[in-house]
Amino acid sequence: MPRAKRRRPHNPAKAHDRRSRDLLRNAEVATVEVDNPLALEPGEKIVALRSIRNDPLARLHSHRQIDEAQYQAGRAFQSDWEKAERGPRAVDPTREYVDGGQRREPITEGQRKAVLRLNRAERELGADGSALVHDVLVQGLTMEQIGQRRGLCTKRWSDYFSRRFRECLDRLALLYGFATEHPVPVKTLPR
Repeated sequence: MPRAKRRRPHNPAKAHDRRSRDLLRNAEVATVEVDNPLALEPGEKIVALRSIRNDPLARLHSHRQIDEAQYQAGRAFQSDWEKAERGPRAVDPTREYVDGGQRREPITEGQRKAVLRLNRAERELGADGSALVHDVLVQGLTMEQIGQRRGLCTKRWSDYFSRRFRECLDRLALLYGFATEHPVPVKTLPR
């Protein structure tokens, strides 16, 4: 006669799994550890799923092709781009129609600083590097799509764009302060 299984008592310290089980058919997700918004003590983490389908930077980070400093530098660049961008605004149909144009919004201090950081990043990366970073971080293109846009569709070019993009992220990590330069090792002569 088989033994009856004993139930373990409830352990409140055990983390609750909040991952969704019902994903869309074309969903591309990766697990990530984030701060628990319902935590009783600071620093508690939970495992969550993040979508990587339209986010090349998150895809590279989740596949461990870039490190944390490169990932944070890419997010800082995206944040500066969003702050500095002053494109067309949506029409608000609830507002009363008035003839003539409206006054332009004044440029905020945050926008000014973001533009200065972007200009410095463009000087540091050069024309090709800044175009590559813009294609990946702003337009969300993959390395294969970048190669197709430039007429360079081979695997070798895709690998080159990947390496060059990681070099650009290293430079951005230095620029935004997420990494420090490695000093050149100096040999000491024996006395």
